[in-house]
Amino acid sequence: MITGKQRSYLKSLAHKIDPIFQIGKNGLTENFIKQLDEALEARELIKVKILKNSFLDATEVASELAERLGAEFVQSIGNKFVLYRESKENKKIELP
Repeated sequence: MITGKQRSYLKSLAHKIDPIFQIGKNGLTENFIKQLDEALEARELIKVKILKNSFLDATEVASELAERLGAEFVQSIGNKFVLYRESKENKKIELP
């Protein structure tokens, strides 16, 4: 569980990055979840965009993914959300 101060720090880092994944009308597939898992291990902080043709809610999808991947839900703004998970081998982000 991350604190409010840590969440604010992660939000400031996430502001500078672009979404690396998009969720479309196919929704969440096992392959997509596997790719997210690998990206979290490599980058620790990822931003995901939900396309307009997908009728999914960003906050609901982010919460489900965070639970399935053992990640932390950082924020959701519009159709984008940010997830964080500390890497086991490639630790890059030092939380305050």
